[in-house]
Amino acid sequence: MTGAAAFQGAEVTRFLREFPPFDVLAVGEVERVAAAAEVEFHFAGTTIFSEGAEPVAHLRVVRSGAVEIVSHARVLDLLGPGELFGQASMLSGFPTGFEARAAEDTVCYRIEAAAASELLAAPEGLRFVARSLLEPWTEAVGPAPAEPTLDPLQRPVGALIHGEPVICSPDTTVREAAELMAAAPATSVLVDLGDGSLGILTDQDIRRRVVAAGLAGDAPVSAAMSAPAYTCGPERLGGEVMLEMLDRGCRHFPVVSATGEILGVVEPMDIVAAHTRSSFYLRQAIATANSLDALIVAARELNPMVIAMHDAGLAAASIMPVYAVVVDALTRRLLELTVAQVGAPITDFAWLALGSQARREPLPSSDVDSAIVWFGDPPEREIRPYLVAVAKQVVAGLVSCGLRPDTHGATADDRLFVRSLQSWQRAVRSWISDPTQDKALILVSVLVDTRPVWGVHTGTPVADTFRLAPSNPALLRMLARFALSHRPPTGFFRGLVVEHTGEHRGRLDLKHGAVIPIVDLARWAGMAAGVTSGSTIERLRAAAAAATLTPADAHTLQDAFALISSLRLAHQVDQLRAGGIPDDFVNPAALSGLTRTHLKEAFRAVASVQKRVAADLESSVRLLG
Repeated sequence: MTGAAAFQGAEVTRFLREFPPFDVLAVGEVERVAAAAEVEFHFAGTTIFSEGAEPVAHLRVVRSGAVEIVSHARVLDLLGPGELFGQASMLSGFPTGFEARAAEDTVCYRIEAAAASELLAAPEGLRFVARSLLEPWTEAVGPAPAEPTLDPLQRPVGALIHGEPVICSPDTTVREAAELMAAAPATSVLVDLGDGSLGILTDQDIRRRVVAAGLAGDAPVSAAMSAPAYTCGPERLGGEVMLEMLDRGCRHFPVVSATGEILGVVEPMDIVAAHTRSSFYLRQAIATANSLDALIVAARELNPMVIAMHDAGLAAASIMPVYAVVVDALTRRLLELTVAQVGAPITDFAWLALGSQARREPLPSSDVDSAIVWFGDPPEREIRPYLVAVAKQVVAGLVSCGLRPDTHGATADDRLFVRSLQSWQRAVRSWISDPTQDKALILVSVLVDTRPVWGVHTGTPVADTFRLAPSNPALLRMLARFALSHRPPTGFFRGLVVEHTGEHRGRLDLKHGAVIPIVDLARWAGMAAGVTSGSTIERLRAAAAAATLTPADAHTLQDAFALISSLRLAHQVDQLRAGGIPDDFVNPAALSGLTRTHLKEAFRAVASVQKRVAADLESSVRLLG
C-alpha cells in the first residue's frame, strides 16, 4: 500500500468508527471495510441511483453534504454525514425502493458489496439493519402512499417462515446433517434431543466447529451443535424476535407452537428480505427485468406476496386487485421483451385481459385469459400471424412464470382471439342482435370482461360495444337465464353439495359453485344497467342504482362475494404454504362449524336472489307474451 493509499485508508477508518454500525466493530474489521471503500463526488441535484433501478452493488456512506431519499416525488428523509443508504436493495437483491439524490454537493464512501455484505451479515451489522427497519422513514413532504405497507417487523414470525425445518437425531453424523441441509436447502439443522428440547447445527457451526477445528465428518452432530437452542412462538413479532436474536448473538431461532410442533426456523435475513416483499418492490423487479429468466426469478415472489398480504390481515377485496396489478406488470414486460426481440408491429394493437384478471379479481388459482385487438387497416395476412407469434411467446412466458393459461383456449395465442377492432365490434353486434347463435352467450360473458393491459389503452374498446345490449331485451333475458343456470351448492353434505367423482370427490368447488353464480348475476345486472367493464362489486352497485337489482339483493350478493373470496384466499394460502398447487376445492369437513354456517347462509341468500330474479324474469315474459 502506498503512503497516500495508507493515509486515505486510515482517514476512512477514523471517520467510519464514529458512526454505527462501525462504532461497535473491531478496528481490524473497520480497516477491511475502509480498504474496500471508494470516494465518489456528486453535484447538488445529481441522482445517485433511481427508484426502481437494478439492485445496487454498493453500500454508500455519506462523508459530507446531504442525500435526499425520495419516493414518487416525496422526500422521505435527508441523510447527513455518517449515514448509510442502499443496504436494503443490496442485501435483498431487489430493485431500489427509492431515489437517492444529492441535496447539495456531496461526497460518499462507496463500499463494494462483498465487503459490505460481510459486515451487515455479522451480528453487529444485522443489529443495525434491524433497528433501522424498526425506525422506518416518515415522509417529510406529501401524503402517505395509498398502498398499505406490510412491515415484517410488525408481523408474527410464523408468517415469515419459508421452507420446512430440517430435523435429525443427536447421533446423526455431521456429514449426514450437512447433506440434509444441502438438499433442503437450509442453513441449519435442528436436533431433536428427545426431551422436548432442541439443539441446532448451523452452516457457521460447520465452518467453525467442524472444518476449522478439524472435527471428523463422521462425528455426531451432538459434538458440534448448540444446545439447548433458543426458540420462539409463532405469534412473536418479527422485530422483537430479530432484536432478541441479535442480543443473544444467535442467527437462527426455531419457531415452535404452543403444542410443541416445530414449524420452522427464522433468521434475521428472512425478516430483512420480507421487508422488500411488497407489490411495489415486486413490480419494480418486473419492470427492470431484462430477460425471461429474470422475470421468472421475480415471479417467484408473487405467491409469497399474497401470503404476506393475507398474514397482514388484508381482505381478499384488497389483495385481488394488487395480484392483478402484478400479473399485468408481468404481461407488459413479457410483451415489451417479445416485441423488442421480434420487431415492432406494422400497426398499433392492445393486449386484453379477460375474465377475473380483467375484473381485477384473480387469485393464485386463477387462469390467465387474454385476447388481442389491433387497430387501423393493415393487411390481415401480415398482422395476424405476427400477433399470434407474439402471443404464443408471451403465453409461454407466463406459463414459465408459474401462471396458467385458460384451459378452454380463451387466450391470445388462439387465432380466434386475435382480431381487428372492427372484427370484434362486428362479432359483438352479431351476438347482441342474435344471441341464439352457437356459443353466443358464452362469448358475450367472456368478451364483456375485457380490459387493455398493454398497447393502446383508450377505454375498453371491445367491452364498450356491449353498451348496445340494453337495446335488445331478448339478449338480456337470455343472459339472465344463463346466469341462473349456475346454482349455489346447498343441500347434501351437512347442507353443502360436494363433488361426487374424480380427484376432488367430497370437496366443495367454491369457484364454480359459489363465485360464478354471483359473477354471472352481476354481469347480467350490470349490462342491464348499461355498465359493461368493471369489477363484480362495481357492477352490483350500478345495478342497485339503476334498479336492475334491488339494493337489498345487491348488498346480499356483495356480502356473499366477500365471504367466499375470503374463504378461497385462505384455502389457497394454506395450499401455497404446504408447497401445493392452489385450487378452489375445499373440504367442508375441515371448515369450522361457524364457517360452514356462514357459508350455507351465503349460498342460501344467493339462491334466494336467483329465485327472485327468475320470478321477475317469468313475469316480464308473460307480460310480453
